[in-house]
Amino acid sequence: MLSVVRVHLPSEIPIVGCEITPYVLLRRPDGAVSTDDVPETAPADGQFMRYRWYRIQSDRKVPICSVHPMEQATIQCLGCLKSKIPVAKSYHCSAKCFSDAWQHHKVLHERASSALNENGTEEEELFGRFGGGGSGVLSTTGSGSLSNYGQSPGVNNGPMPLYPSGTDKNSGETWFEVGRSRTYTPTADDIGHALKFECVAVDAEKRSPVGPPTSIMTSRVIPAPTPTPRRLIQVNGDVLGHLDLDSQTSSLGTFTVLSYNILADAYATSDTYSYCPTWALSWTYRRQNLLREIIGYHADIICLQEVQLNHFEDFFAPELDKHGYQALYKKRTTEVYSGNPMAIDGCATFFRRDKFSHVKKYEVEFNKAAQSLTDAIIPAAQKRVALSRLIKDNIALIAVLEAKFGNHGAENPGKRQLLCVANTHINVHQDLKDVKLWEVHTLLKGLEKIAVSADIPMLVCGDFNSTPGSSPHSLLAMGKVDQPHPDLAIDPLGILRPPSKLNHQLPLVSAYSSFARVVGVGYDLEHQRRRMDPGTNEPIFTNCTRDFTGTVDYIFYTATVLILFADGRVCAISADSLTVESLLELLDEESLRKDTALPSPEWSSDHIALLAEFRCKARIRR
Repeated sequence: MLSVVRVHLPSEIPIVGCEITPYVLLRRPDGAVSTDDVPETAPADGQFMRYRWYRIQSDRKVPICSVHPMEQATIQCLGCLKSKIPVAKSYHCSAKCFSDAWQHHKVLHERASSALNENGTEEEELFGRFGGGGSGVLSTTGSGSLSNYGQSPGVNNGPMPLYPSGTDKNSGETWFEVGRSRTYTPTADDIGHALKFECVAVDAEKRSPVGPPTSIMTSRVIPAPTPTPRRLIQVNGDVLGHLDLDSQTSSLGTFTVLSYNILADAYATSDTYSYCPTWALSWTYRRQNLLREIIGYHADIICLQEVQLNHFEDFFAPELDKHGYQALYKKRTTEVYSGNPMAIDGCATFFRRDKFSHVKKYEVEFNKAAQSLTDAIIPAAQKRVALSRLIKDNIALIAVLEAKFGNHGAENPGKRQLLCVANTHINVHQDLKDVKLWEVHTLLKGLEKIAVSADIPMLVCGDFNSTPGSSPHSLLAMGKVDQPHPDLAIDPLGILRPPSKLNHQLPLVSAYSSFARVVGVGYDLEHQRRRMDPGTNEPIFTNCTRDFTGTVDYIFYTATVLILFADGRVCAISADSLTVESLLELLDEESLRKDTALPSPEWSSDHIALLAEFRCKARIRR
């Protein structure tokens, strides 16, 4: 007889938009135990499994804490209601909950206040009237005010999303069937309600259950936590300007570029990120949260790192295709990898079809470059040791795109506006600094060869696992590595010699350094400068975990492009270049630390996304 041995849920909390597939262990008629399904179309010994999902609604209703979705809210921030912040964000389960979350929560108030001030409304009007005493009103330092929801249910006239508190039989329950498959995806109608999963073996001929059903209850369904929107901050162009100030330029339009290490599911383990709730670490949740975030940036070009092959094929490529993006992908090579080949991660580059067309794709495999290098300079007896050190499966994906926007056709008939976009993940161990530097140098020399062939602005995006001041960062930003650099002391294979060859001719500039260089004042710019390291002109962090906080992700661009000859001579400065128009605001570390670190329920990677808006300039040829 077909029977159910065990049923359990993959996550303790169901979230809207995130599918639930319970673990169902079956004992088949032959006595074998398996998790394989037995559908009606393929019965086992005349029996198959039937599944049902139910939503259980109760008459008892309570609001839910915006910070701890498993807790009932007891207080409400009146400032949120006055400033028309989404009401769900105003609820907290206790005064301590609100106080602990204040550094993050106040950002909502500041933005709402800023928007109101622009319309002539004073900040005091928003918050100043809530300071007085009164029944059911709690005051906390710097918080504006709170309504004690439990004591003063009528203190405001705003909308109150009321959710059921449980499944007490005495409270009056209504059961709604919501699904008839093993997998169910909660909807907005399920928010605040518990779900029940039921499975039972059914006789295929009689169409009747064989034995009693097995069921399991979920906790209340919660809405997917939504990250606080990040804004684009104007930086008024690149203050470096053009080296040839006498040349005439014309604007070819603007476009945006996103670079984001999304944290592959294979690496998102509870052992590594024990501070992140298991439901927020699950791929079913993270993929939806990441997709919402990525789509919300409306970038014209998207460079993602740590994208597993199966997730690219089954999720990101088809989902982004719906939003008008064409996809390119390169997975890491597999010489030192063992396991599921579909779980190998790589780099994915997407671009909007209405803005760009694909011209050419280059795939850089550093393993192949390592083989060529060892053949050329390493004695035969040492090749095995050398390859063991150099082969780390890292790759880069380079795309040459043609812009479909701008006015270059009228002023430069027949000229195609091309753009080269490099996307890479240099995830070499910190003890192998020579290998890390060699990989970055190899990539840059390859990009130089592309630069020889055309007037083509370049973008170099990715996770370089290199902090500002390291030798790879120096090579990218300065075009060389000074001989006294301490990283050069680690070179057991002699691959960095002579140091004078560690250079390139691409005039790369870090996009986010514009925050430090731009001339201007204002609330937004000052806040961003506080999130920059004045010593390096880079963000204080792009990667924030419990054990490490620092910058390893960059968007580099060519402020100008050099014409290079085969003999290495630099002949002239080419025409086309990029300037930075605006940058996606950086996040505040203190606000992220409210959830210990990244990833968190709000942000689904241990990295933050970087985004820059560029304007392409072309010299008018007379």
